[in-house]
Amino acid sequence: MTARNERLIALDVFRGMTVAGMLLVNNPGTWSAIYAPLEHAPWHGWTPTDLIFPFFLFIVGITTEISLRGRRARGDDEGAILSQILKRGSLIFLFGLLLSWFPFYTYQPIEGMASPSFGERVIYRVEHLRILGVLQRIGLAYLCGALLTLRTSLRTQFGILATLLLGYWALMTLVPVPDTGVAGRLVLDKPDQLLSAWLDRTLLGVNHLWSGSKTWDPEGLLSTVPAIGTVILGTFAGKWISRRDMALESRLAGMFAIGAMTMVLGLVWNWAFPINKALWTSSYVLFTAGMAAVLLATCLWVIDVRGIRGWTRPFVVYGLNPMLAFLGSGMMARMMGSMITINVNGTPTPLQSVVYKNAYASWLAPINASLAYAITFVAFWYVILLIAEKRGFVLKV
Repeated sequence: MTARNERLIALDVFRGMTVAGMLLVNNPGTWSAIYAPLEHAPWHGWTPTDLIFPFFLFIVGITTEISLRGRRARGDDEGAILSQILKRGSLIFLFGLLLSWFPFYTYQPIEGMASPSFGERVIYRVEHLRILGVLQRIGLAYLCGALLTLRTSLRTQFGILATLLLGYWALMTLVPVPDTGVAGRLVLDKPDQLLSAWLDRTLLGVNHLWSGSKTWDPEGLLSTVPAIGTVILGTFAGKWISRRDMALESRLAGMFAIGAMTMVLGLVWNWAFPINKALWTSSYVLFTAGMAAVLLATCLWVIDVRGIRGWTRPFVVYGLNPMLAFLGSGMMARMMGSMITINVNGTPTPLQSVVYKNAYASWLAPINASLAYAITFVAFWYVILLIAEKRGFVLKV
């Protein structure tokens, strides 16, 4: 039992590193001055920042497998397990939708309305609500991944994974896009001309897409399909970690080897279907899942085999309460970045900008000031999560 608990701690550490990294890259002091590794790749390719989201989905797959094994060992019936999966996936999606909707009315000026009423601001917000997003994708990918692996054999699960990744590749590269008739492989560098973008515009409408593009959504409908594959790959890792018929060192050696081979497969596929986070390409699924397996095996080796645990505490705190960190930091960033303003020389200025310029940019170079603000944001939320842990509060779904 001791060894088993330590391995779960390593998983918390890996999850905590992922959540802390998410807060770091999502909250710079200014988006105009960021170190290259903390930015997303412009389109094809990857940076360390592009690893965070798939790592989290990979962890979702691992914890799903471990949770299902635990519930079955306790004697829970399949109906109760199915109900829990449906409930959890729906709640995660709902939390994401509420975060996108927050603060539930449009607080900025509305074009064409000189003095909109509060009711008009609420209606406008609903009419322009982004339906999909990060948490929504996590909810959908978890729900589908859990259902597809709930009662199927390992062989069937490999078949499902291959179908998802190969099917997505075929749709995105071989099928002509309805409004242009051009096959996707010819326009992979034009995000608004791909089949995934056309599907998002057709089914969701341009008012409900990511405001950064308005013509396509990086967490759109079609690209959620391969994201389910990331979760399924995580369930494979969960099965491997949970084995009791071989020593931990042997399991870790296997994780290193399989993770490295999966990364290589992703890099080979990259030649035909480029690694791309916004499209969640099949090569991206394999490459990032392989790297996640290698890094998780490293955490397990350091913590369980070598017994080096002194550095783990902050990441355990982050790993125990990821939903609170995501929702709370997201609302805080939105309030500081646009909702709460301070009058500076007669101009309403967002609180975040005031803090950044006065506390950091006044004495540091812009790129270092931006990083210092982000680190402070992460440290601030560590304190909040530490208090929540000491009080026994964990936001679970």
